[in-house]
Amino acid sequence: MIKDNQKRLNRVHVLLDALITVLAYALAWFVVISGNVMDTPGGTLPPRIYFAALIFVVPAYLILYASFHLYSPKRIQGRRSEFANICKANVIGLMLFTFVLFGASSFMAHNEYFSTRMLLAFSGANTLLLEAERMAIRLFLHSLRTNGYNQKHILLIGWSRAAEGFIDRVIVNPEWGYHIQGILDDHKPEGFSYKNIRVLGPISHLETFLAANTLDEIAITLSITEYANLEHIVAACEKSGVHTKFIPDYNHIIPTIPYMEDLQGLPVIHIRRVPLTGVFNATMKRCVDIVGALFGLIIFSPVMLLTAALIKITSPGPVIFSQERIGLHNRPFRMYKFRSMEVQDPGKEKSQWTTPHDPRVTPVGRFIRKTSIDETPQFFNVLIGDMSLVGPRPERPLCVEKFKEAIPRYMIKHQVRPGLTGWAQVNGYRGDTSITKRIEHDLYYIENWSLGFDFKIMFLTIFKGFINKNAY
Repeated sequence: MIKDNQKRLNRVHVLLDALITVLAYALAWFVVISGNVMDTPGGTLPPRIYFAALIFVVPAYLILYASFHLYSPKRIQGRRSEFANICKANVIGLMLFTFVLFGASSFMAHNEYFSTRMLLAFSGANTLLLEAERMAIRLFLHSLRTNGYNQKHILLIGWSRAAEGFIDRVIVNPEWGYHIQGILDDHKPEGFSYKNIRVLGPISHLETFLAANTLDEIAITLSITEYANLEHIVAACEKSGVHTKFIPDYNHIIPTIPYMEDLQGLPVIHIRRVPLTGVFNATMKRCVDIVGALFGLIIFSPVMLLTAALIKITSPGPVIFSQERIGLHNRPFRMYKFRSMEVQDPGKEKSQWTTPHDPRVTPVGRFIRKTSIDETPQFFNVLIGDMSLVGPRPERPLCVEKFKEAIPRYMIKHQVRPGLTGWAQVNGYRGDTSITKRIEHDLYYIENWSLGFDFKIMFLTIFKGFINKNAY
């Protein structure tokens, strides 16, 4: 079974990690000490002292790796999260190493010390080599699972939106190695199938099915209308000893990573958690916005000056166009852009949409729209505090009134500052694209915000966000 495979993999993993730690240590010693790269008293310690320390270093680092969940199954574990844990383990390890050596320094000769540079080199090399090792293992396992090996056999209980969503994700991610045996459900007829996953019978056959099959996992995917049966089903699953997980049918109501509160043993799920409502997170993001906006204005100032001159020369009217948009806490603000159209009547402009080959768009305007240069004055909006570098794109009041009635949870986007770029935009949802998909991506960003996520979006914007094929 898959449990036995996981145990074997973990043993191999621990052994590889020990070898990698020894290799990184030896490499750091060779480069810094043996290579005579530095000329400090730290090099006076004999090699046997340095390498004798490995007796304590290797077990300590393996315990740290386990403490930071580096031996958890890698089927759907995020690479960024794993790398962050590798960095944390090595930083803690370096601190412990330094603390122990500081305490031991009183027992050493006055002119003999562990090399500080060697410790730093070891920490850096160990981090990089561990990440390379884990990437290689991840690629190897993904290849095995994609080709039908190392599969985890799963039974679904209940047909619902949750079951459908789980099947969809498993099919497009064969590297996860999930093999869905089938579904037990009381409402779909036996033989009904969805993407080749068949209903095997009613839920009352669960215990018989468990006794006759070898399963690695059971996923309860009941419809929300059938939760009265949940306690009985969980009891039957746990009686079988098979690992059981629950995939709720209310995933469109609660966030993907819900905030849970423990009231003396009573779990309380918060329907919506917005990390940016915290003072520390909001302050950190605002600091990044100010620095980033100033940097952007400096970098793009030649382009902005040239654009302003071209607009003034080729089309009568103001260079900057401002329009009312809805921002944080549903408050209206004036958003700035380079003018890309002929000057229009304000009343018509509010209700008239831009269309393909719109004659109101100037030749210069068409280019700056395609390349997003028209958006660069919004760096001033970021400095003022009306906008952020990253966040959901702001809409006009007319659009907000229309979408808030048609799209569930649309207004949640106004719990954070609107952005110059966002998760929806780097995934291609900008211009004339699905508003529903855009909101899904905006909500994911809001619920899963982190500074790292912001930097990832800004990085992706360089490659995916400037050229807008849907602009006209």
